[in-house]
Amino acid sequence: MLLSLKGSFPPAILALADGTVFIGNSIGAVGTTVGEVVFNTAITGYQEILTDPSYCQQIVTLTYPHIGNYGVNAEDIEAEKVHAAGLIIKDLPLLASNFRLTHTLPQYLVRENTVAIANIDTRKLTRLLRDKGAQNGAIVGLAEGESATPERIAQAVAAAQAAPSMKGLDLAKVVSTTKTYTWDQTEWQLGQGYGQQTAPRFHVVAYDYGVKLNILRMLAERGCKLTVVPAQTPAADVLAMNPDGVFLSNGPGDPQPCDYAIQATKELIEAGVPTFGICLGHQIMALASGATTFKMANSHHGANHPVKDLDTGRVSITSQNHGFAVDMASLPANLRPTHVSLFDGTLQGLERTDKPAFCFQGHPEASPGPHDIAYMFDRFTALMAKAQENK
Repeated sequence: MLLSLKGSFPPAILALADGTVFIGNSIGAVGTTVGEVVFNTAITGYQEILTDPSYCQQIVTLTYPHIGNYGVNAEDIEAEKVHAAGLIIKDLPLLASNFRLTHTLPQYLVRENTVAIANIDTRKLTRLLRDKGAQNGAIVGLAEGESATPERIAQAVAAAQAAPSMKGLDLAKVVSTTKTYTWDQTEWQLGQGYGQQTAPRFHVVAYDYGVKLNILRMLAERGCKLTVVPAQTPAADVLAMNPDGVFLSNGPGDPQPCDYAIQATKELIEAGVPTFGICLGHQIMALASGATTFKMANSHHGANHPVKDLDTGRVSITSQNHGFAVDMASLPANLRPTHVSLFDGTLQGLERTDKPAFCFQGHPEASPGPHDIAYMFDRFTALMAKAQENK
């Protein structure tokens, strides 16, 4: 474990806004990063987590103690770069081994200019975040030969306290694509890699609020040709493409300031276009339908969250990554709940009763995570098939 290699890695400082300080070792880039500190309980998938745009301006603590044992590769990315503001782990294994390995985790973090800290008590940190809620923090990765002096520690605490609150931040337009593009890559298969959709049945316009690539792959796998558009694309532009369906992606930040997305979604749903949203897209659809959202005291990040389907009673283990939720008490008459979290009872799914539109809070593409909720994609294609029959 990293402890035996302590002399090989420079010191690093993790400071929280409440003044709590941890001293560990830098395993990434030299420098300072700030963001909201959250914890993720997934055992695997650290590369997918780091590249998930939903983690923009968040520092991720991984609760599983051994991170980095299979390295990283060129295929398991969810975006073209690391979006997480920083990484916190306990132990970095001595060796990384996997048949697809191209870089070790520290090599990847340095290449991506990502500040990261290891060799701290992540259990203590997780309990603090669980009891007090997510708070801002700063990681200072020191250079070789530097030490964690009282002055550097004080600077780290000040940086954490000066970081902006996630509440009120519109980050969807920050991480979104700037140009419209098409997508036809399908899911990864062992020994074959990624495939290609050559005979699509549906044309789906996907709003990119911070979309994960595996979402696009799972839609393409189910017969969709995808046109991915920037977050601020007007509804009129999408309707001009005559899509069979509209997809509202995941993304970071507070949904309430995304007035452009809320207005476009409202127009698209009212136009009767089959619509499916996940994560931030779920919240955008709720706001477009008249509901409200709130900042959670304890956000959901992990791959082991039980969610109940209220229609069937089925319980699915799901992947989650969100710090905002839809207020159950605010639902208008034409928006009914379909799924709830069995951890805290928060809303996980919604459906419009007057239009072909539904949404889910968790991540059905489960990258990383379980595949229990993948049937949501099948539900979307069934909705589009029904609309095609009725044309």
